[in-house]
Amino acid sequence: MLFENKKNYSFQSTTVFHCFQPKVLFFYFFIFMNIYISNLSFKVEDGDLRQLFEEYGEVSSAKVVTDKFTGRSRGFGFVEMPDNDASLKAIEELNQAEYDGRVINVNEARPREDKPRNNNHRGGGRGDYGDRQQNRRW
Repeated sequence: MLFENKKNYSFQSTTVFHCFQPKVLFFYFFIFMNIYISNLSFKVEDGDLRQLFEEYGEVSSAKVVTDKFTGRSRGFGFVEMPDNDASLKAIEELNQAEYDGRVINVNEARPREDKPRNNNHRGGGRGDYGDRQQNRRW
């Protein structure tokens, strides 16, 4: 006897049905701890920051934030480390430590908050003409 299911697969009643095993793909997500370092000397570069944190474990990235117009350091940076234990140890030991003549602050970085834009400000400087279109007299 021949049966048909809704997906047009045909099979006989005497055949052994094969159970289709779902193929499960495992994705391994490496969660890197992002570390925020503030009060850095303006002479500190990416390589210096990497070298400082490599004493505690593997560093996947190190970046000193620079001004986009002048290219000068803004005095803070970020380091990503794949090992959470090593990064917690680095935070504990380097927070309030002196580096390059300054006392640095080291904390776990918080996610960036999206601030709402103020769309009412239209620039100018010759008085408050920002709402001119809403308050017409004619």
